[in-house]
Amino acid sequence: MEFELCPINHAQGAILAHAVRAGGRLFKKGRVLTGDDVATLRDAAVTEVTVARLQPDDLVEDEAARRIAALCASGSVRVGAAFTGRANIYATEPGVATIDAATIDRLNALHESITVATVASFTRAVTRQMLATIKIIPFAAPLAAVETAERLLRSAPPICLAPFRPMKAALISTALPGMKAPLLDKNRTALDARLNGLGSAIVLEERVAHEAGAVAAAIRRAKSAGADPILVFGASAITDRRDVIPAAIEQAGGRVTHFGMPVDPGNLLLMGELDDARVVGLPGCARSPKLNGFDFVLWRLAAGLPVGRSELAAMGVGGLLTEIPTRPQPRDERPIEVPRAPKVGAIILAAGLSSRMGRNKLLETLGGKPLVRRVADAVAASAASTVCVVTGNSADRVEAALTGLPLTFVHNPDYSKGLSTSLKQGLSALPDDCDAALVLLGDMPMIGSALIDKLIAAFDPAEDRAICVATRGGRRGNPVLWARRFFPEMMAIEGDVGAKHLMGAYPELVCEVEADDDAPLTDIDTPAALEAVARAMPA
Repeated sequence: MEFELCPINHAQGAILAHAVRAGGRLFKKGRVLTGDDVATLRDAAVTEVTVARLQPDDLVEDEAARRIAALCASGSVRVGAAFTGRANIYATEPGVATIDAATIDRLNALHESITVATVASFTRAVTRQMLATIKIIPFAAPLAAVETAERLLRSAPPICLAPFRPMKAALISTALPGMKAPLLDKNRTALDARLNGLGSAIVLEERVAHEAGAVAAAIRRAKSAGADPILVFGASAITDRRDVIPAAIEQAGGRVTHFGMPVDPGNLLLMGELDDARVVGLPGCARSPKLNGFDFVLWRLAAGLPVGRSELAAMGVGGLLTEIPTRPQPRDERPIEVPRAPKVGAIILAAGLSSRMGRNKLLETLGGKPLVRRVADAVAASAASTVCVVTGNSADRVEAALTGLPLTFVHNPDYSKGLSTSLKQGLSALPDDCDAALVLLGDMPMIGSALIDKLIAAFDPAEDRAICVATRGGRRGNPVLWARRFFPEMMAIEGDVGAKHLMGAYPELVCEVEADDDAPLTDIDTPAALEAVARAMPA
């Protein structure tokens, strides 16, 4: 890739290296300059721009990021669409992220244009949490480096999400003479909270004397009941392998696999097994709701990951959790914000009169499917979190055409009063936790899930990408994705218009997402338009 200061008349087809404001528009870096762009810049007295030009051995940034990301991850993950050279990997359900650090290091050492950043290995992840981001630093990467990365990744993806699976746990608490019941109640309360947060539960609880024989009998009863793991809270801390709890595991017919862990708090944790059931002697800090070494073990147990001697021994780096003056309150219970995929609600506007068609155009077929079904199928296959269809004209028939899809319907009784009434109904129906709304027209059947995913990938209000609009050849079309901050202004619109005027009010927040075909500009209003699209479709 080569950079140069280029006369404006020779800039068409080049990549704009630095943002330029001209003619009332902001041309952002990374834009491939079209003939219309060059004309606008020239009319605004821009005589030269800094551009990048790809060389024959370069792979454009989005394609490079897409190819690497596609091979990076496995398990319960979703790879987002690439945009501006970045492709993110997200958890699709709660679990534990496992990272092959050596492979990630090798990837990052291949070429300075290729970067991969991940969460720490064995991080507890929530649904939609970002686990990794693949970023191509310039506007392209050498094809040879990308192909080397692909060969490296084909043997084993380095990023995996092991999902939590329900466990049926047993709790055995031991007591010494004179020990108060509230302390044992605290054992149950703390473990209930931890297990419930992982989708698991205590199915058996016993309180027995702090004697090896009594504990061994309780462990055998828990095993017979099908409990796994069996969690043992001692009345006093385990001090060595001959203490009450390890002795009880051996009396029950099991064995101690490891005592102690390099995590503080949590040092005095003991791991054992009885046949195929895991037995854990708990440290006293497990009574606390704050993060401690037992959490590291419990997460892995719930995710089906091994927790043996070598796994415990490797927990030392990052295992210092004790509060110290230079690291105040790391175990505080305040929620931690983690990077996550935006929750985007899709609104399909399917309520109009179809006056130019002479009949409800959304029910006309193209390739054997009603137009509205083609749009809904694309949204259902995309990364949109929820889908709402606004009906009005022929509502029953429109709903019937969409049978079987994971979406909700909201009826607009005022559909004859114009587009804005349907837009308001759709916005009102979205869940309160949606970060943005993707507005689609039901008469644009060529829109595909890949374009929708690219719009969602582009959305990043922190980077001034709060309105993402699909374009083709520099012309803006549909769909459009709107950040929640615009919902109040959209709710105030009246008449047979949408919200596109807001792009003029907030030009610095608009991100144009170029499509691979004319889908963003192709709507069907007349029989002739339907025939033209049908003729253009591949056989």
